[in-house]
Formats: sequence, structure tokens, C-alpha cells
Amino acid sequence: MTDNSIINGVPWFDDRGAPVNAHGGCIVEEAGRYYLFGEYKTDDENTFIGFSCYSSPDLVHWTFERIVLPRQDDGLLGPGRIGERVKVMRCPSTGKYMMYMHCDDLGYADPHIGMAVSDGIAGEYQFQGALHYRGEPIRRWDMGTFQDRDGTGYLLVHDGDIYRLSADYATADHLVASGLAPGGESPAMLEKEGRYYLLFSNKTSWERNDNYYLSAPSVDGPWTHRGLIAPEGALTHNSQCTFVLSLRRDGETVHMYMGDRWSFPHQASAATYVWLPLHIESDAITLPRFLPSWSPESAAETDLQGAELEIGFSSRERGAFVEVPFSGNQVAVHGSADQSSGYALVEIFDAAGDDRVHELLVDFYSLQAEHGLRYVSPRLPTSEYRLRITVTGEAPVWKDKAGNRFGAVDHRVTVDRLVVPQSR
Repeated sequence: MTDNSIINGVPWFDDRGAPVNAHGGCIVEEAGRYYLFGEYKTDDENTFIGFSCYSSPDLVHWTFERIVLPRQDDGLLGPGRIGERVKVMRCPSTGKYMMYMHCDDLGYADPHIGMAVSDGIAGEYQFQGALHYRGEPIRRWDMGTFQDRDGTGYLLVHDGDIYRLSADYATADHLVASGLAPGGESPAMLEKEGRYYLLFSNKTSWERNDNYYLSAPSVDGPWTHRGLIAPEGALTHNSQCTFVLSLRRDGETVHMYMGDRWSFPHQASAATYVWLPLHIESDAITLPRFLPSWSPESAAETDLQGAELEIGFSSRERGAFVEVPFSGNQVAVHGSADQSSGYALVEIFDAAGDDRVHELLVDFYSLQAEHGLRYVSPRLPTSEYRLRITVTGEAPVWKDKAGNRFGAVDHRVTVDRLVVPQSR
């Protein structure tokens, strides 16, 4: 069922069977392989433990490479610090791989743009400290990067500042634009046929919102506000933009939007991804509808088929569960998500005994009510199994820097059916 498709809004699993843990990140393509870099999150607190790297031949099957930049002994990425929005580019003039990130303290009161370097794409990166502009560290936070066709590198910063990087990518040498998007964060950029597009989300902490974009005939501008990326109220299909990857397909370029579905506090287990092909037509970019699954080779929607088992379970009682037997090597769970929903514990047991072969926390919360896939299991040996879904009584809840509360108002779990694909 998942062999050739990107499946959105559900946990993905790597070659070890662990959730792909690379949030707020980017992808670098090299020698026919894709390298995904991201924040390696914990399931209990928002502190930096490292940036991860995964690789894939097809954007579907991911191999864990390593923690490419671990927590440092001290300094900007030392204990009790935050590391976010990691981005990597290969510098054409030096051949080195340059990594940039937001470094901060736990109160978000000591922001810096940090920098690290490596000779190999998946090698351990050496932290260099703060990125400088005119001899001073860049004291900003939410950030992204963009590499133009001619190899020029750019640092994108919240509120709409754009810095051009030096030829060796080691410093910022020119402030190209400033204040393009007051209140905007998580910037990302793409170029198509000589026109540039700059994406932002609004500042709602880890909550999703309607992301928007600007366009210009060059990075230098002039930049024009163009409106929302996705239909109003869709909250960018319940995601926050982080990067745009350009894919060559049959002589054409497909621009893939990469977004995060955050899930505080259980980011490592329950935060997921939304990757979608961008539609670019008549100088406008859109994500017109959500694709539950699609092929990164054809950019066409795919259909997740299999035997369907009706469940009809809905409860907010802590410890309440539903258990369903199935035969095969994979199972998918469909359910509802809204503001009153919380976390479920999904477990798979060997039907012949009580051996648990897989377990994961799954987030059923959504500010905008929706119905669809909530979980797709990793591949298992073909056998007889029992799937158990349990209400944990916990829900994603957090506060932003100003103390405003976000997240769920209850912890209900609602599941209506399973899909069991034919074993392969």
C-alpha cells in the first residue's frame, strides 16, 4: 500500500521501523539520492538534542543515516538550548555542505542564526557558531534558505528579510530585502521560469494556519503579496511550510511543498508531514486540494486500496480501547480529528500470543475538523495480528511565547474503519 506513495498526515517509518524524526527541515538531492535533514525531536520537552539525516532513493523509503549535528558541550547549541529550522546547501565554490539553523535559549530570548559545515553530505557537521553580517551575529529566529540556479545562496528570515550569502556561504554579505512580511515565519522560496515565490506562515506557534506567498521577478524584488497558498480555512491542509523541493520529472520540474504537522509535546512520535505537488499556473502557486497519497514519480494522486473493516469506535474515557484482528502485513486506520480530539496509543500484537510487535502514539487533534487516514503501520511479516487503539486521556496542548493557549479542548479518539491491503 505504501510502496510507491507519499502518504500525508501519518507517521512514516524508517529502515529501523522507527518514526522518521526530521521536522522543520529540508531535502538535498545528490547523486540520485535524497537527503532529508530535520529537527530530531523528543517526546517530552522542546530542547535541542540534534539534527537528523535520512536518505531515500524515491522520497518514500527512508534510511536513517545519523545525527549529523549533535548537542554541543556548550555555547549556542549546548545543553538547555533550542535548535530549529535546519537547512543545508552545498556551496559551489568550496564543495562543502553548509548547514544553517535557529539557535536560542528555552525562553526564545537569545536568538542567533547558527552555522555548521561538513565535507560530506551525511557526515558529522562541525558547528561554527553564529552567522555574521557586517561583523555582527545575525540575531534572528525563524529562517529558511534558498539556492538560485547560478549557485547564489540566500538566508530567509521571519518578517521577510532576505540576506545574500558570500561566495563561500560563510557570511551574509548583503541585505537584499527587509520587512516583506511582517508577522510571517517559516519562510521558504522557489523559482520557476525566472519568477520567484516566497512562502510564509503566520505566527500561531505550532498551530496550523493559512500560509501565504509573495512573488517577484528577481530575489531583489519588487515583491508583491499574492494571497493564500491553499483554500481559505483549510489551514494549508493542516500544515506549516518549511521548504520547497524541485524535482525533475520527464523533462519538467515539479515543485514539492514540504510542510509540518506539529504535535506538542509528543513531536517525536506523533508529529507528521504534509508534502504536496505545487500547482504553478499564470504566475500563481496553489495547493488546491489535499492529496492523502500521491506518487512522487508522476505527481498524481494514488488510491490506498484493501479490505475494509468497519469499527465505529468513539470515546473520551481514558483507557477505553477497541481491538480488531486482521490478517496480512500492514494496516491503515481511518478516523476523525477535531478540536476535541487527543492522542491514541496504537498497538499491534501477534494474534497467537501477547507479543507486541509495534506501538505508537497517534495524534487525532485538528483545529479544522477533518476525516481521513490517521495511521498506516510499517510493513510487518505476513501473519495474524490484533490491532488495539486506546484512548490515552492526553491531548496536544501548549502555550506560545506570550502565554496564549493552543491545542485541544478534550482528548476524544474516533475511529470508523481499518483498511488491510493485500499482502506482498
